[in-house]
Amino acid sequence: MKNLFKIIMVLAAMLFIGESVFAQASAQAVASATIITPISIVKNVDMNFGNVAVTTVAGTVIMTPAGARSTTGGVTLPVTTGTVTAASFTVSGQGNYTYAITLPSVDLTITKVPGPETMTVNTFTSTPTPTGTLSAGGTQTLTVGATLIVGATQAAGTYTNSPGFTVTVNYN
Repeated sequence: MKNLFKIIMVLAAMLFIGESVFAQASAQAVASATIITPISIVKNVDMNFGNVAVTTVAGTVIMTPAGARSTTGGVTLPVTTGTVTAASFTVSGQGNYTYAITLPSVDLTITKVPGPETMTVNTFTSTPTPTGTLSAGGTQTLTVGATLIVGATQAAGTYTNSPGFTVTVNYN
């Protein structure tokens, strides 16, 4: 009987020890997410270099994002300027967020309408650059300028590119 009592005591002790080894504790965490306003861009105004005169010497018209023009080479700007506008876009999204701006990195060809004659637009610049910050209300105006390469004795007429050019914005 003494041995039986010892066995029961050993088994009870093992159960007691076993319970403390397998003790558990639990806690809970909450999962959450915040959906922000998606970023978007809408064109307000197309780019237009205005009236340009050329001689027998090639040159360029450089338009700043503010719409100011300057020339090089045989290009001049007539007194009658025509429509001169830098491209303008409205960027919208989450207030006070910053975003990156991607401008065209390849030459854009504009073609005389009608006709096969072409000119090149490149070296795109923007304000702001290379990033912008949306206002507390979630908007900002983005303007884009570029350089127009005019050939010597470039044929008179209106030049355009119907597909346009792409400006991309994305949150940083």
